[in-house]
Amino acid sequence: MDMETGKYRMKKFKIILIVVILLLVLVVFLQNTQPVKTKFLFAEITMPHVLLLLLTFMLGFVAGLIAAGLLFRKSDKSSANVKA
Repeated sequence: MDMETGKYRMKKFKIILIVVILLLVLVVFLQNTQPVKTKFLFAEITMPHVLLLLLTFMLGFVAGLIAAGLLFRKSDKSSANVKA
């Protein structure tokens, strides 16, 4: 097996994997369209369950990015102090 065949197979595998994951996400979205009441502080909001899932995912993703940024910035400052 030469290098080009290996690259082609890996690219094909990645495409198939992405399609399968997107189909699974689509199934989850279609199964969670019923409305759900959510209480947040003093407000009660009615929204589709899939929207609540998306908002929760996005909030966790942003919190993870912020935490990772703070950790890397802290480690960069400590390594700069060691070099000085």
